[in-house]
Amino acid sequence: MRLRFPSWVLAFAIVFLYAPLAILSFYSFNAASGDAWTGFSLRWYRELFGNSPDLWRSFGNTVLIALGAGAFATLLGTAGAIGMRWTRSRLRKLIEGLSFLPMVTPEIIIGVSLLLLFAGLGVPLSLFTVFLAHVTFCLPFTWLIVTARLQEFDASVLEAARDLGANEWQTLVRVILPIARPGILSAFLMAVTLSMEDFVITFFVSGPGSSTLAVHVYGMMRLGVTPVINALSVLLLAGTVVLAYFTRRMVANLGRNG
Repeated sequence: MRLRFPSWVLAFAIVFLYAPLAILSFYSFNAASGDAWTGFSLRWYRELFGNSPDLWRSFGNTVLIALGAGAFATLLGTAGAIGMRWTRSRLRKLIEGLSFLPMVTPEIIIGVSLLLLFAGLGVPLSLFTVFLAHVTFCLPFTWLIVTARLQEFDASVLEAARDLGANEWQTLVRVILPIARPGILSAFLMAVTLSMEDFVITFFVSGPGSSTLAVHVYGMMRLGVTPVINALSVLLLAGTVVLAYFTRRMVANLGRNG
């Protein structure tokens, strides 16, 4: 017997999630800046590419911070996950518990805490402080994702590598990292996504000239809604869809090969 209620709930959820995106995309091609449709136009896309240097500067900051913080957080998270996977320290449970704390702590608390830390150390707010802040809140997520991948690790593979004469470095490079590669890639993409969409923490730790796209768009919205943001959102959405498609295929291929 086929139940209709779950189908209706699924349809409502899909409409609820994607209807705002459809409306945003629709009005990005509106010739006027108001809610009334006055005709199809690429006016706001031309405005975006021709007369929005500050917007593109903040977008460049966002990409730079996201890639840098994502790579560094993934490196630290991978090293921590590998170390904790085979450590016998009595502090293991304590460290594992503390690693989840930044994930459940409200972002405003993390932002204020980092701001006070930088102020106390006399560190001027800049892209560097934004980078450090993003590494801080991305690190627990990367550690968790890589740890989940390593939990499926077959310990007999390590024993086989040692029997064949591999030292610790060779075992790490040729055995552990290739097996953990899908998790490492997923952790990096998760960190990049978290970094690009973060607003609260970035708002507290960014200084003059170091605003990311989220902070810059917030400043624009305070002065009034402009359809240029609609055009930018459509481009970011299209780029996200393309990136998600190829990433899904890449992770699937790595999983099969691993």
